[in-house]
Amino acid sequence: MNDELRERVEREVEKHALLNAVKHESDADVGAIMGPLMGDNPEFREHGDEIPGIAGGVVDRVNDLAYDAKRERLEELAPEELAELEAEDETDEHDLPALPNAVEPDSTSSDSQARRDAPEDADEFDEIRMRCAPNPNGPWHVGHARMPAVIGTYRDRYDGWFCVRFDDTDPETKRPDLDAYDAILDDLDYLGFEPDDVYRASDRLETYYEHARDLIDMDGAYTCSCSGETFSELKNAGEACPHRDKDTDTVHEEFEDMIAGEYESGEMVLRVKTDIEHKNPALRDWVAFRMIDTPHPREEASEYRCWPMLDFQSGIDDHLLGISHIIRGIDLQDSAKRQQFVYDYFDWEYPEVIHWGHVQVDAYDVKMSTSTISELIDEGELDGWDDPRAPTLKSLRRRGVRGEAIVDAMVELGTSTSDVDLAMSAIYANNRDLIDDETDRRFLVRDGTELALGGDPPAEANPPLHPDHEERGVREIPVDDAVLLEPADVPDNGTRVWLKGLGCVEATADGLEFTGAGIDVVREEGVDVVHWVPAAESVPVRLRTITGDVSGRAEPGVAELESDEMVQFERIGFARIDHHDGDETVAYYTHD
Repeated sequence: MNDELRERVEREVEKHALLNAVKHESDADVGAIMGPLMGDNPEFREHGDEIPGIAGGVVDRVNDLAYDAKRERLEELAPEELAELEAEDETDEHDLPALPNAVEPDSTSSDSQARRDAPEDADEFDEIRMRCAPNPNGPWHVGHARMPAVIGTYRDRYDGWFCVRFDDTDPETKRPDLDAYDAILDDLDYLGFEPDDVYRASDRLETYYEHARDLIDMDGAYTCSCSGETFSELKNAGEACPHRDKDTDTVHEEFEDMIAGEYESGEMVLRVKTDIEHKNPALRDWVAFRMIDTPHPREEASEYRCWPMLDFQSGIDDHLLGISHIIRGIDLQDSAKRQQFVYDYFDWEYPEVIHWGHVQVDAYDVKMSTSTISELIDEGELDGWDDPRAPTLKSLRRRGVRGEAIVDAMVELGTSTSDVDLAMSAIYANNRDLIDDETDRRFLVRDGTELALGGDPPAEANPPLHPDHEERGVREIPVDDAVLLEPADVPDNGTRVWLKGLGCVEATADGLEFTGAGIDVVREEGVDVVHWVPAAESVPVRLRTITGDVSGRAEPGVAELESDEMVQFERIGFARIDHHDGDETVAYYTHD
């Protein structure tokens, strides 16, 4: 990195650190600013390995300033950003924009439960009703968390209602995984939300059939036996299918044969009549039902062969469940337009729709795709959905990341129609705020170098369990005749280091010599502080990380920690104790 670029990086880091510090009225955090920094300056990404080191020094300088000085410096560097920040503080109490045509409830209202128990009729109740409609082909990856996070937040904000509706009407190309239904509900619980109701579209086939019959009676649908290629040619030319003018009785008869399974896959479909000359060919006479020979994996639905397409099924359900607001990807704009034809036939009012862009998540080598993750698990490349290398909610949960941290990061992305980047550092920063105060400290040395220890050190070291909570007490680490240090911490001959919680030692030809010097050597002479463990009485640890397993040895008390307990390995990061396997402790790395 040349000097000019380095200066620019330092300037941008300072700006983002000041924004972070002033916004939260606290110290800035390197992890929290990395995402916005890289998002605003994509050209920095090729220097991603160097920037955190530069950022650390700049952030330290910012954090040395008093709050007023931080604000003054930010006003000097970025007055417009400061003005926007202060305007947000004054006018916006929510991270998400208001829903269109929605009124926030009176806090004195007491009829919310009665509204939640309303029947399946969109015209008989008046509240915010939303749905999360996953395809149950596997547990959720990180990107999936955005929808429940935003919908759940809106539900709470408007005292509304939301359901989980499993859109599982494609037993072939998006084949449901029987374990995924409960796995997704478990992921939702981890995020901190409980749906007001749960539906499976595969339980509702007869409802879709009845509405198809009604649509046929309205001359709004017809059966078509054209091949896909033939119909595509007609559609693209704006020409009507020869089956479009079938009489209603024939359409009914053929549709009932579809329901009875009389046709093979691809032999017959039911199409919604739209505008065959519509300027968008994708909207011309689209398929509502098709034949699928592959049985559904759910026993309750395994006999069905005539399955609705998602646009038909979802459109019917959104009305019957009284959905008031739909959030969907910007790439699904045609879905609303297709469904509007059905709503017009039935004289229904279409819900409000919010389209948003995709969310891209950094930090993972594994593609953010349920099918890809599933394949890697089947091939043995990943241990399971909660493998620390997998970009899944189950993995984050096992690593000790709290669902609240994910929800807050997703909500902060808003509902922009543009694609957005989510830096995992934003989730980690949120999680750090949640767990730091309650998490005790421990020492872990990776790839340790053993050094003899002489000079009459104390028999026991007693570093605090938490530097900010003296009342919690201290750890009891035995001191023997040798210690382990991480290779990068091993001092050169004649150099001193401070063994944290023990004292000052000097490197000699024979190892380390305890000097008995006071803490002043750290403050006044710049002696480095390093962590360590006793060579003989340390315990083996396998630290499972996003890039692979790391072996190390920890202070003896780690072997006594309970499963699911969080620790902070000093100078390394937070971790969740997973289990003890014989003499070895297995921990999952959370973040730094």
